[in-house]
Amino acid sequence: MLLSSGGFAVYRGYLPVYKTLIPRFGNLDNLQSRKSAVQAWLKSKGFRRSGLDAGLLSAKLLAECRTGGDFMSIVMDEIARSQNAQRWALYDPDNILRIDKIKADLPQALVVHMLRDGRDIALSLSKMGGFQPLSWDRGSRSLQATALYWEWMVRHGKCFGSRIPADYIEIHYEELVGEPERVLKTLGQFIDHDLDYTRIRQASLGRLSESNSSFRVEKNPSNPVNRWKEKLSQDEVKRLETLVGTCLEECGYSLTVPEANRRIRLQERWMRAVYPRYFNAKFWLKTETPAGKLASLSELEIDESFLETERAGA
Repeated sequence: MLLSSGGFAVYRGYLPVYKTLIPRFGNLDNLQSRKSAVQAWLKSKGFRRSGLDAGLLSAKLLAECRTGGDFMSIVMDEIARSQNAQRWALYDPDNILRIDKIKADLPQALVVHMLRDGRDIALSLSKMGGFQPLSWDRGSRSLQATALYWEWMVRHGKCFGSRIPADYIEIHYEELVGEPERVLKTLGQFIDHDLDYTRIRQASLGRLSESNSSFRVEKNPSNPVNRWKEKLSQDEVKRLETLVGTCLEECGYSLTVPEANRRIRLQERWMRAVYPRYFNAKFWLKTETPAGKLASLSELEIDESFLETERAGA
C-alpha cells in the first residue's frame, strides 16, 4: 500500500541486513566483513531487483557503509534517486526484533508494527511450514508452538516500541482490510504522507493485485480475516486461547472460550516456560556469538556460482 501511494521508491526486493548479512559476515565497520557482505548482496535476487549498477553501488557501500543502517540507507537512497522518489520503506517481520538497533543506526526511522490475530498467524504458518517447533511438538502441538512464536515476536515489538512512542505505531491487519480508508488516514498522519486509498487501488502494486495467502488455492480466498473460525476445531481454539489468550486480549482480540474453560495444563505450562527461553537463546546465539556465521544465505536467493566460490574460499 505504501509503495502504491506514490512518492515511495518502488522496491519489491529483500534486504535482510540485520537478519542475515551482519550475523553471517560480521560488523560492517570491519572492511573485510563489509567486502564479504557486499559481495553476497550483489549476487542476490534483492540486488537484481534494485536495478542499480553493481560497480557504483559496491564502491559506495565499501567507502561509506559502517553499520546496518548505512547499508540499508545507501541501497534504498540509490533506488529512490534512480526513480526520483522522495521516500523509501522496507518490509521484514524479523526487523521487529531489532528495532533498538535499527533506531540507533537510523534515528530518523519510523516503525509500523502490523499486528494480526495470533490464531490466524498460527494457522497460516502451520499450513505453510514457516515455523519449525521443537521436534517433540511437531505433531498435534505444532499449532500451539507456532502461537507462542507469534506471542514472542509481538511482545518484543511492543516492548521496543514503547521506548520510541513518537516513532512507533501499531496497525491491526484486520482493521486495515475492513476499514482501509480510516486506517490509512491514521497511518498517513503518522508518517506525514498522503495515503489516498483511490490512488493506491489504482496502482495496486505487488500483493494488492495478487494474494500471497497460504490459502490462495481455495475457491474463494479473498477474505483473509478470521479464517481460524472456520479452519480450527473448537478444541484447537481452546488450546490456543488457553496458551496465548492474555496476549491476544492485550492486542485487542476477543476470546471465544470462557475463562473457566481455559485451564492451563501441565503440558501447556511447560511449553510456556520452555519456548520463550528457546527463542531468546536462538536469537542470542545468532546475534551475539560466532554461531551467527552459520546463518543461511538461502533467503537472499544467491546464484549458486557464488556459493561454490565461498565454499572453495572457506
